[in-house]
Amino acid sequence: MIKIYLAFLCPFILVFSCQNNNSTTDTNTKEESQIAKAPVEKTIKAYGFTLKHYEVVNDTVSKGDFFGSIMDKHGVTPREVYQITQSIPDTIFDFKRINVGKPYTILKNKDSLAKPYAFIYEHNKIDYTKVFLGDSIYAERAKKPVTIKTRTASGVINSSLSLTIDEAGLDYMLTNRLADIYQWTIDFFRIQKGDQFKIVFKEKYINDSIYAGLESVDAVVFIHENEPYYAFEYEVDSLTGRTEYFDENAKTLRRFFLKAPVQYSRISSRYSPRRFHPVQRRWKAHKGTDYAASRGTPIWSTADGVVIKSSYTRGNGNYVKIKHTNKYTTQYLHMTKRAVKVGQRVKQGEVIGYVGSTGLATGPHVCYRFWVHGRQVDPYKQDLPDAKPMPESIKSSYFEFISNLKTKLDQDFLEMETQVANSSS
Repeated sequence: MIKIYLAFLCPFILVFSCQNNNSTTDTNTKEESQIAKAPVEKTIKAYGFTLKHYEVVNDTVSKGDFFGSIMDKHGVTPREVYQITQSIPDTIFDFKRINVGKPYTILKNKDSLAKPYAFIYEHNKIDYTKVFLGDSIYAERAKKPVTIKTRTASGVINSSLSLTIDEAGLDYMLTNRLADIYQWTIDFFRIQKGDQFKIVFKEKYINDSIYAGLESVDAVVFIHENEPYYAFEYEVDSLTGRTEYFDENAKTLRRFFLKAPVQYSRISSRYSPRRFHPVQRRWKAHKGTDYAASRGTPIWSTADGVVIKSSYTRGNGNYVKIKHTNKYTTQYLHMTKRAVKVGQRVKQGEVIGYVGSTGLATGPHVCYRFWVHGRQVDPYKQDLPDAKPMPESIKSSYFEFISNLKTKLDQDFLEMETQVANSSS
């Protein structure tokens, strides 16, 4: 009888047991699912700190702010400020050079006192200084992590290079870099509608996403008046890292003389054997080239040389004269202010004064005069020498280096010319 009862009861026990196990499994699965879906706290780091450990204050230097006033807002006493500024040398961080508009961050301890632990000042998008304000006072200069990315861009000139660069959504600094690269060979105030360019360049990004500026221009081809002008940056001194730009034939783009002594808006008057003088009201020779520019615009030496005159006369106003070689001499007139002295040696591109209208001048400009063997001439009609050529020993490696870059420039230009032709037909 007992055997019959057990035989009858066993199936119910097994069913109950299985149901109970399933229930437990379901409960565990739900709990595990809830655990898996629970949000994981994200650790945010900046400037080498884990931010969750501090109270973070982000701000910007306002007009009238200085280090002491900023610290005062956050409970640091004048005595403590003095101790901080005396403990850190100016070579590491100059507390007097905190500029309006610069961002800074203060990290405070998470306790009842909430005293500042660190002050972080951003010099620019990449460089910053950390000033530690705790028991041990010191400062460190550091950089945000930067990624370098290579890009290419091209354009067709409709009005000006700067406008074309802007319309393409590119960094305006590219305009200045191209003007620097071609300052000996192309007058960008005389470029024509339909001129084209193709450029390979590198950009800096912070944390791989935030644009931080232009790094370098590796290669360019500029089509001006249907003539291609190539430029490739190449290292010519491995010890100093010095680079220069050369064309597709390894010829330097540098010239002994720059094309102009100033970043000008227009040439207001050219070299002429007979011109009506606007101040003296008579016809006379104008043995110079006038470059119109805003008052205060820097004037630079067009070549290396030694200053032989830095003076003032009634006609020239403030002027500077530079001897470059036994053959060449240049002069720069009508400055509002001179920046060099007699006997001073200057480099090509070095600022020697600033545009003004002193002397016999009707408006701000620089009159640029040029002598060859003591005779004044028109610099635009001279066959001027190149700068130092590329050493023969590195030419083969240079041609190998530019091979792929030139192929890319040429290939992309063919595609662009095809697109331009199709759009105009």
